[in-house]
Amino acid sequence: MTVTPIDLFASSVHLHRGGKIHVEKETTDSDQDGWRLRAFHAKTDADVHAGHWEVHPEAEEVVSCLIGKIRLYLRPELPGHEEEEIRLVAGTAAIVPRGRWHRIELDIPSNIMAITLPRGSLLEKRAEA
Repeated sequence: MTVTPIDLFASSVHLHRGGKIHVEKETTDSDQDGWRLRAFHAKTDADVHAGHWEVHPEAEEVVSCLIGKIRLYLRPELPGHEEEEIRLVAGTAAIVPRGRWHRIELDIPSNIMAITLPRGSLLEKRAEA
């Protein structure tokens, strides 16, 4: 087997339950077995769909800031409570609990990496404050 470099910013890495790893150029969410690792460049809040909440009902998610500064927000679990804000700088990460709605905003253009089980992931438009 030939080992070659993988461009993480142009690929989706799938980590299968049986230990197999494969790389795809296109990201597909629905029918993948196992975990997905994605890295991406984000220049504006639109690149991280900041106007939407996201949830992964089947697994936790690791959100990591590789380069830059981002804010990870967790939607309140109870009405009337404030969003939780987690500030991530280069080299830090946070684990989003399974089933917890979350979103990202940028402080500066950033490189972000996320690892989760993509099956069942949902987006919901954020109500404007």
